[in-house]
Amino acid sequence: MKRPEDFTGVYIHRERVDMRKGINGLAEVVDAAGMGELQGANLFIFSGRGKHTIKVLYWDRSGFALWMKRLEAANFPWPKRHEDSVVKLTPEQFSWLLDGYDVWKVKPFEKVSFTQLC
Repeated sequence: MKRPEDFTGVYIHRERVDMRKGINGLAEVVDAAGMGELQGANLFIFSGRGKHTIKVLYWDRSGFALWMKRLEAANFPWPKRHEDSVVKLTPEQFSWLLDGYDVWKVKPFEKVSFTQLC
């Protein structure tokens, strides 16, 4: 798989999907949910009921690629309190998700701007 930084959009489909779906079935989910441009520099992330497996769909210049990760002793943290069916992440947050961090609980320092010396 390409590096997460190579993508401009990372989208999680919050609702569970049938993990038997392949590229065509997941592309239909992306289209129906309005998740983003299929042939753009986007990652589309899906999970089933148990949240121990994710599938990642993306366009790779000459065709679609489908990547899967299954956890053996844990579940992926998943957005629960979002009202939207599609949740956007940064590439960095996607990397954290793959490492098991709950990106919805991790809060970085607030961005501030320098105005003047005290």
